[in-house]
Amino acid sequence: MNDTLDRLAAVGPYFTLGYGPPPAGSGLRPLTELYADRLAEHVAEVARRMGTDRLRVAGSTAHLGLAARLCSVALGAAALTGRVPDLDPDRLLWRQPPGAALELWLPEPVSRPEEPAEALAATVLTANLGPLDAALRTGFGLSPHVLRGNAASALVGALRVLENRGGPLAQPPGPLVGRLLADDGPLAGTAALFVHEEGLGTAFVRRSCCLYYKIPGGGLCGDCVLRTRS
Repeated sequence: MNDTLDRLAAVGPYFTLGYGPPPAGSGLRPLTELYADRLAEHVAEVARRMGTDRLRVAGSTAHLGLAARLCSVALGAAALTGRVPDLDPDRLLWRQPPGAALELWLPEPVSRPEEPAEALAATVLTANLGPLDAALRTGFGLSPHVLRGNAASALVGALRVLENRGGPLAQPPGPLVGRLLADDGPLAGTAALFVHEEGLGTAFVRRSCCLYYKIPGGGLCGDCVLRTRS
């Protein structure tokens, strides 16, 4: 799995995951703490960087950012090697360096035993976004509809990067994402449109909005449902 993480880091920053013994004095803590007593602090920091006092919007932005990181690592590993790393929040560490993006670190990388779609759903959607979503619903009033849409958007964003990467892949990521968005998948109902064709790319429109447009000058994301409404 170490070699897989090295290969992933070459794809881009969202696919980068530090690993090995944590550096001395790094301040890295289990991700479970972020989902609990450190979440309000993290959302407040995101709001500060966005220049807003709308904590509900900042909470959605923080959620989408972390979902994108987790989905990129999990889907990227599946595409490159057919294996998904175990990203359980008790094992995965985090820190927020001043003025920098959230950093993730995995001390002992191992792969999940399930096939890729099931492994990604278990380690990202259930183990991580499950408790994070619950905390954001309770603390910041975010709806499950918005949060599930964020997860779908993060997953498709990772897929698009991998599509543009080129080079051989052990498993095409498009069908894997399609399984998660299907009517019987864990992200069923999140997409108003999902069309993936090998060699032609992916078209995606979510059924919800991440709320970023509420920030002055924020605008609409490319996959936003509001783009299709008159």
